[in-house]
Amino acid sequence: MITFTLCLLALIAGYFFYGRFVERIFGPDDRKTPALTKADGVDYIPLPTWKIFMIQFLNIAGLGPIFGAIMGAKFGTASYLWIVLGSIFAGAVHDYLAGMLSLRNGGESLPEIIGRYLGMTTKQVMRGFTVLLMILVGAVFVAGPAGLLAKLTPAYMDATFWIIVVFVYYILATLLPVDKIIGKIYPVFAAALLFMAVGILVMLYVKHPALPEIWDGLQNTHPDAAALPIFPMMFVSIACGAISGFHATQSPLMARCMTSERYGRPVFYGAMITEGIVALIWAAAATYFFHENGMGENNAAVVVDAITKNWLGVVGGVLAILGVIAAPITSGDTAFRSARLIVADFLGMEQKSMRRRLYICIPMFLVAIGLLLYSLRDKEGFDMIWRYFAWTNQTLSVFTLWAITVYLVREKKGHYYYVTYLPAIFMTAVCTTYICIAPEGFGMGSGFVSSIAILSASIAVIWFNIWYFKTTKKT
Repeated sequence: MITFTLCLLALIAGYFFYGRFVERIFGPDDRKTPALTKADGVDYIPLPTWKIFMIQFLNIAGLGPIFGAIMGAKFGTASYLWIVLGSIFAGAVHDYLAGMLSLRNGGESLPEIIGRYLGMTTKQVMRGFTVLLMILVGAVFVAGPAGLLAKLTPAYMDATFWIIVVFVYYILATLLPVDKIIGKIYPVFAAALLFMAVGILVMLYVKHPALPEIWDGLQNTHPDAAALPIFPMMFVSIACGAISGFHATQSPLMARCMTSERYGRPVFYGAMITEGIVALIWAAAATYFFHENGMGENNAAVVVDAITKNWLGVVGGVLAILGVIAAPITSGDTAFRSARLIVADFLGMEQKSMRRRLYICIPMFLVAIGLLLYSLRDKEGFDMIWRYFAWTNQTLSVFTLWAITVYLVREKKGHYYYVTYLPAIFMTAVCTTYICIAPEGFGMGSGFVSSIAILSASIAVIWFNIWYFKTTKKT
């Protein structure tokens, strides 16, 4: 428990010290925000800061900091380090600066921000790439919650019934003004998710399980360690709990509701650190579960159900399960909402009228329903969609980190561009290596991990430095 406690304290300290450092680099000021200058009663609506934080936290949480952390815990103590270091130095920096760039540029969607700094070609690619990712999020985050709800309700309310209910909710949350549904129910769902995390945290200290310590070694404890090396597999498995490109797609939603740039650190950086804490708690709880029951269980929902019922009792277990259900649903609805806004920005289509919102949403939902039907009909199809989602999610963070690095260079922030430059290099190596060795990628096998990682990182460094010297020489 010593390592766990130190990691928990490090995350909290990271918010106050490194978060403040990154905030000073960006330099928020008192200019009017898009919520005030572009208010439209639909997407640009001023909201209280506490509510924006709760919405942002729930937007970015999804299943990642719970299911991802549980599966990542199989890799051993290294998972703790990735959650802590990834959250402080990569994920929270990524989320904060991406959110602030959106806020500074009229609430722009992520592809527009990336295109602003990486060029028109990259913008066009990222428009399609990001919308696809949003639809994948919506599709994969339906079946899981529907299955859990079916277990908690009478037999006639089966998974199919709940899938329909969730989809109807998605449609309403995507189309209606942000303060009508999202602004009202998200604080309640966020409270359930935080209750669950705090409850598990308290029980960790009550039960005081013998968790592995960092000085015991960072060896790969995964039962299939030969085929699943820590690098890059763990860094993709634990996505939302450390760094996630999906987060940067959600930040513009809240950038359009903030009334001051000075709220950026608690909202964007703070929400990511909070998510890192949730991921750390679940990684520790899962480590204890696997120690007691072996690592044969691959369904994270079963692990969640067992831990919450055993540690929090019947009532606490139900509340905790509701938190697990709410997290993916509330990521799915804002994913569709984000996709609508990305397409609207691309087409230059105003979103004040319901008719124009429907023009975008109807085709989008039809594609999502097709993906969902495919995943439900074929279990391997769902697993394949999830793995591609995980990779596209992390790849999006790579493009976002490089775009922010270019921004920091252009704004003459000195050598402070290293706050995103180093994470960008690392995540470039992670994503390139993963797609090369993973079965759903090129299937080259784990024997090529080191060479691919070094080669991809080296190309990224050379490419960036050529651009950097050309840029700085001109100025």
